[in-house]
Amino acid sequence: MSAPTWEATLPTEAETLALGRRLGAVAEAGDVIALHGDLGAGKTCFARGFAAGLGVPNLRDVTSPTFALWNVHEGGAVTMHHVDLYRVANADEAWSLGLEEVLGGDGVCLVEWPSRAPELFGPETVHLSLSVVAGGRHVTIRGSGGPTARCIAAARQTG
Repeated sequence: MSAPTWEATLPTEAETLALGRRLGAVAEAGDVIALHGDLGAGKTCFARGFAAGLGVPNLRDVTSPTFALWNVHEGGAVTMHHVDLYRVANADEAWSLGLEEVLGGDGVCLVEWPSRAPELFGPETVHLSLSVVAGGRHVTIRGSGGPTARCIAAARQTG
């Protein structure tokens, strides 16, 4: 049996934000979402929408954590940890950041550039891939755990 997958093309940035908002609204403590995609693919745009869905109060603070490596956003339904592994060489370096404290912890964790340390992500991880295509952004959600099924159900909603 294959892992659940959902795919769509999002023609506008507003639709990327809306997808993030829908997924953030159904997020639960312990969820880990691995955000795959090249520079400029829309990972941070999605994260801003996700934060809105959680109810994070100051969305202007949701920016790319490329230089900080890790941003924490509180005030929503659960704490959102937004991590960027772009400048991390391997899993050992990622662990040295203290990542084990938040992966599967009492908040949700969005991780950009998960391919830098793929061994950190278990079977419950939701993998969301974004790419720029003619007509907008292509998004794929895949994974095998309950959080993936919940995210796919939310992604299928409109509005």
